Amino acid sequence: MEARAQAKMIRVAPQKARLVVDLVRGKQVKEALGILEYVNKSATPAIIKVIKSAAQNVVFNDGADEEKLYIKEIYVDEGPTLKRFRARAKGSGTQILKRTSHITCVVAER
Repeated sequence: MEARAQAKMIRVAPQKARLVVDLVRGKQVKEALGILEYVNKSATPAIIKVIKSAAQNVVFNDGADEEKLYIKEIYVDEGPTLKRFRARAKGSGTQILKRTSHITCVVAER
């Protein structure tokens, strides 16, 4: 029994989100949420939301036991990049890349 949850178009760079995701891969769901509670990164709230959603999906759809759940897979893919310009000297501009992420979590019963 396993369930999946995804959050798309999250406005945080994938490289920064992967730092947080690497902390909880393979851990029990309760332990992972406890770790993330004290992580001070901008991607943390979105990752907590995805993990909780995946856990609730497997509990309600398959009737799994909440105590036995663990994070089977969790990864961050790159989403579309928003391209913006910032004014620079002498009337020129430079491109600013605002990156987005797709966060996917698969939770299973051990």
